[in-house]
Amino acid sequence: MIPDFNKNPDQLLPAIIQDVRTAAILMLGYMNEAAYTKTLETRKVTFFSRTKNRLWTKGETSGNYLQLVSLRSDCDRDTLLLKVLPTGPVCHKGTDTCWGEANNPPFGFLSVLEQTIKERREQPETNSYIASLFQKGINTIAQKVGEEAVEVIIEAKDDNNTLFLNESADLLFHYLILLQAKGFQLQDVVAILEQRAK
Repeated sequence: MIPDFNKNPDQLLPAIIQDVRTAAILMLGYMNEAAYTKTLETRKVTFFSRTKNRLWTKGETSGNYLQLVSLRSDCDRDTLLLKVLPTGPVCHKGTDTCWGEANNPPFGFLSVLEQTIKERREQPETNSYIASLFQKGINTIAQKVGEEAVEVIIEAKDDNNTLFLNESADLLFHYLILLQAKGFQLQDVVAILEQRAK
């Protein structure tokens, strides 16, 4: 739907900027028709800066561009939604978003599980299975991942889907622990897969 820039007296429409990978709202800017056209032509998000009174391509001084993935207007044709790939921090203060929030990929329950693993590692409880694995060290954690991988392979050859899924859950759980033991998170692995897909 083509936006209607005449709906506002100043012919500026709010432009909501959203990370296409994480769905996080990164910032809000304003576009006039020239900024809209330039954004479509260059695939780099350009705004009309009300303070500079001119077109301004996000990243023109910092190098932190917003690569356009999609652009559409709302049902009233007076608000824009731009889905982008940011090439660095979005806010001029150096944060991921203009609200100071981290722009991490949401993995649903897996993100919650990663946080639980982190908390159990940093604040170990005496009866915590996760904490006990971290106390035993990387060799024990890696061995556990290997054992679970073998069990997944064994169950894959049988016809019991319940056992296969349970062993798959065990493997994923222990793999998340191994990632953190090595100083990484699931998003680090996903980033490599995204690079390979290009």
